[in-house]
Amino acid sequence: MKKILIATNNKGKAKDFETLFVPYGFDVQTLNDLEQDIDVEETGVTFEENAILKAETVSQMLGITVIADDSGLEIDELQGAPGVYSARYAGEPKNDEANIDKVLSELQGVPEGERTARFRCVLAVAGPGRETATFSGSCEGLILEERRGSNGFGYDPIFYAPEKGLAMAELTPEEKSQISHRGAALRQLKEQLPQLLDLLGEGQ
Repeated sequence: MKKILIATNNKGKAKDFETLFVPYGFDVQTLNDLEQDIDVEETGVTFEENAILKAETVSQMLGITVIADDSGLEIDELQGAPGVYSARYAGEPKNDEANIDKVLSELQGVPEGERTARFRCVLAVAGPGRETATFSGSCEGLILEERRGSNGFGYDPIFYAPEKGLAMAELTPEEKSQISHRGAALRQLKEQLPQLLDLLGEGQ
């Protein structure tokens, strides 16, 4: 069976990719399935750069096809921050609650109409001897003044999705995937999957 590696330790992300690739005869693995500990330093200044960097580095190390994603939150009032630093916005170690607290503090007193933001995701598919392909998705919304809901992760409790009239953390996983940035990027990848199967089937 052909292998495809998703450069993530997130089991939720892995399930999304399994749904897409298993019907095509691929064995989907993540960094959790590897014996070696791989940690690629994200030195890019955009989501695209980081996704490509992770996918190409791991693909070259292992000689197999790799999919990596980089995603985060962009807030207009904060000139696009936290952006590529979303996971570590409040510093190390990563802490979702501390990140949310920092955003809420920085937006204190900012009126609702000026709290526009978006989640962005870029997927990069890298394979031996092939040009890397990228797919992107975004989700527009507003930053709430306080947390709502208990689902999801990251900034979901303070991200209001107008399409659903709820915070991301108030949505079921199925509802979230319909409008989320990663869901949009995955659908874009799926649309071009026939053209990608040659790339994915070689170098395994």
